[in-house]
Amino acid sequence: MVEEKDVQIASLINKWETHQDKEPSQDVHKKESHHEAESNEKGLGHETESDDKSHGKGNTASVGSLSIQQLQDMITNTIRAQYGGPSQDTFIYSKPYTKRLDNLRMPTGYQPPKFMQFDGKGNPKQHVAHFIEMCNSAGTNDDYLVKQFVRSLRGTAFNWYIDLEPESIDSWEQMEREFINRFYSTRRSVSMLELTSTKQRKDEPVVDYINRWRSLSLDCKDRVSELSAVEMCIQGTKRSFACTSQNCIRHQTLLRLHEPKLHKAPIAPGLHEPKLRTAPKKKMAR
Repeated sequence: MVEEKDVQIASLINKWETHQDKEPSQDVHKKESHHEAESNEKGLGHETESDDKSHGKGNTASVGSLSIQQLQDMITNTIRAQYGGPSQDTFIYSKPYTKRLDNLRMPTGYQPPKFMQFDGKGNPKQHVAHFIEMCNSAGTNDDYLVKQFVRSLRGTAFNWYIDLEPESIDSWEQMEREFINRFYSTRRSVSMLELTSTKQRKDEPVVDYINRWRSLSLDCKDRVSELSAVEMCIQGTKRSFACTSQNCIRHQTLLRLHEPKLHKAPIAPGLHEPKLRTAPKKKMAR
């Protein structure tokens, strides 16, 4: 459909440019009149023809005064109207939620929290969970969430929001469903190979590396045990830190494996375990 419109627009523009290049040649032939009545009649006809030509020139001049962009806009709007599409003048922003929600007034003294921003990447369910908790902490819930949701979006997610159909959302459940259906499919899936290959960057603080590795592990499609995750994360750090940490982990693991099943009661520092007293042996009479 779009290709057909483009072809029609290009065809009309070509016709217009061809019409501009052609200048009508006017040859004026004067003839002597033999009779006064015939001369007057021809003169009247000539004036009429001149008026028609001048009128035609006026139309040509009015078309010629249009710029290429104005002509394209006129043609585009005409064809869109023919196909039932909106004209360019109707592309204005409209709120995606209904007037019922728009008429809701926020509680007195409400201060909007500083929401975490979602740009279309990451886990949309986590974003919704954070958003709901922040709204509940600020004293709002249910339908009030719809009016605040735009504050937590940016980039691709914000573009998705403003492109929603006007007055198409009438509840928070509907907004949440539309949002997750749109962005959950774009959630990045991390493989085990990528997780094990993630290393600490040069001059990257170890805390930043751990947070980055943890974010990747949350999107890993394979389940990883806690001990394996800790070991993989440590292997990605710089060698000196990794060796020290791995030795510590191995030592703690060995201690847990060799712990007795029954533990003695702990003894307070500074105290010694009491010794058992045995009865003195009686001397045998000789």
